[in-house]
Formats: sequence, C-alpha cells, structure tokens
Amino acid sequence: MLELSLCGAELLLRDGLMRADLGISGGRLTGTGMGRRIDLSGFRVLPGIVDLHGDGFERHLAPRRGAMKDLSAGLASAEAELAANGITTAYLAQFWSWEGGMRGRDFALRFLRALRDYRGTGTDLRAQLRFELFMLDDYGDFEATVAEYGVAYVVFNDHLPHDALNRGKRPPRLTGQALKGGRSPEAHLAMMKELHRHMTGVAPAVAGLAQRLGERGVALGSHDDDTADLRRGWHKRGVTIAEFPETQAAAAEACGLGDAVVLGAPNVVRGGSHSGNASAADLVRDGLCDALASDYHYPAPRQAALILSQEVGLEKAWALVSEGPARVLGLTDRGVLEADKRADLVVLDGEGRIGATIAGGRVTYLSGAVAERFLG
Repeated sequence: MLELSLCGAELLLRDGLMRADLGISGGRLTGTGMGRRIDLSGFRVLPGIVDLHGDGFERHLAPRRGAMKDLSAGLASAEAELAANGITTAYLAQFWSWEGGMRGRDFALRFLRALRDYRGTGTDLRAQLRFELFMLDDYGDFEATVAEYGVAYVVFNDHLPHDALNRGKRPPRLTGQALKGGRSPEAHLAMMKELHRHMTGVAPAVAGLAQRLGERGVALGSHDDDTADLRRGWHKRGVTIAEFPETQAAAAEACGLGDAVVLGAPNVVRGGSHSGNASAADLVRDGLCDALASDYHYPAPRQAALILSQEVGLEKAWALVSEGPARVLGLTDRGVLEADKRADLVVLDGEGRIGATIAGGRVTYLSGAVAERFLG
C-alpha cells in the first residue's frame, strides 16, 4: 500500500477548506505526512464518495442480453468507472425480482457469487439487494441468501403495476419487460396477475422478514415512498431508510421520524425528476436529505455535490456524498479526512474534474496533471 504525504493541497475538512498536509500509511489516513511527498498545490483533496445505491454496473455485466458470461470481467469494468468518478465505496443495487432476466433470482445469485470472489483494485464493492414484496414463495430463499452472503443492506420494492391490474388494463411496457425476462407477454402478464392476487398476504410476510433481518443487523430501506402514511408504515416495521421518496410529504415524514432520506443525484443534475416526482435539490434546500446516491449514473454524485455547493457550500454539499451516506449505513471508518480513517479520497482540479481516486490506500484512478505530480 501507499506511503505518501500529500502536500500543498486544500483539504476539505468538517469546517471547510484548509491548506494542510495529509499522510497515507497502511491504508489509513495520518495527520502528518509520511513517505514520498506529492506536491498537490493548486488542487483540492476531498473525502471519497460513498455511493449507497447504484445500478450503473448492470451495463458492464451484460452490455447486451446474455452477452456476458464472466461476471468478474464486468465487475472490473464497473470498478474502473466507479474509480474514474471518485467513488471509493459502492453498494451495487441488485434486484431479486419477478421481472426475471438480470433482475431475477438466478442472476442475483450469480452476481453475489461473482462479487464474493472478485478481487479488485481497492474500491470497496458491496451488495444491496432489492427484494420485490409480492414474491411470497421466495421469502425463505431470500432470507437464507442474505445470511449466506453477508448482505448488509436490503431495500423493499414493489414494481407491480397494481392500478392497471385492478382495472384489468394491459400494463405499460409489458412486451419489452417480458422479453427482458425471457417470457412471452401473455405469460408475463399472467404471472403479474397471480402475484397481485396475493395482496393480503404481503403485509404480515414483510413485517416478519423485516423483523428477522433487522435483528441480524441488516440495514433496511423502502423505495419510492409517495405518502407520509406509507413511510410511517415502513418505519413501524423497522425499515428506517427512505430511498428516493417521491413527494415532499414522504421525505418530511421520514425526517420527522428520525429516518434517513437518500435521494438521487441525477435528479439534482437534471434539475428535477424525469418522472415528475419531487425535486431532490428542493428537498436538500429544505433539509430533507441525508445522502445522495448515483442511482443509475455514476458521474452524478460528484456533479450534484458541485452544483449544490454553489448554494449550500462545499462542505455541506460534499457531505451528502461522503460523510452522510457513510453515517446512514454505520460506516464509521470513512467519509471524512481524519487521522486513522480509511484512506479514501479524491483529488479535484480547479474545474472540479477528478485527477486521482485513492480507495483503501490504493490508487484506483489517476489522470492528467495530477498523474504528472504522482509520477514525478
């Protein structure tokens, strides 16, 4: 691992930017410089990005349906993209869903095996499993899988088109979804109708599963809450992370209950939700956000933090992609530039571009003028 002293840069500390030296030794940060000195005058050093929810890895694992047989090669490609975007800890959001294909149970198991065996360049890659509530026959297998692979973060989803099914209408995007899952549209629709029919059995099953997972220390989140009542219901089950709440009311309820709110960084970059939901930037301004996540676009956390920094300051904005997400999942060893923390950091130039990413004391990305400084 590196033994370095980063000198002359502005460090982003809890109280703002400060010019000071920063050491790296044994994969940890040190308060004083050690080893070879790297002059980073004119650059800024910030905590590495902690990404709580991202599915951008999917296109690396399967650029075309069925095209990628060796998932380890896809994980290496995904890690390269993560590093190039300053992400040092990444929760890869993998579905366990009735939708099938890359979102199905079998692919989830392949993914977990590949991730367990993967040896990367330093980025801390972790699994988040997104479980579809209405898969009542899968509850036992899912719970056993969480235990077997040590999955520490589970998010509950419900992507069934209940409104259309209640009205007897053909759900939108049925044909495309069916083909991705390897089914005919008729078979796919029949399966959705059968799952939808078991509405009354879902609530007690979810409550039991959430209680058992929570007792084992698994962090639990809900997805796309659209009402305060829905968020309150999840809170009562011990599900204390609200991912991407769709309304201001749901986000406010989460905060009022002491739950964590995770918003999509692409929403900030776009200037609003692409589906008409609440504006993430507005929720940040209202103090209703603990963390920003990449969602589907790995460049977005850095971009969103820099956009928000114009309004709320760099230390507060960057905390939403570093210290904030680390706190949400209890990662006390990262998210800030302090002695004895994990050596996770990014080096930015004056235009906010990433020149270097260091994860766990290993260089995972190096480019441009910063690379020239490191290479002498």
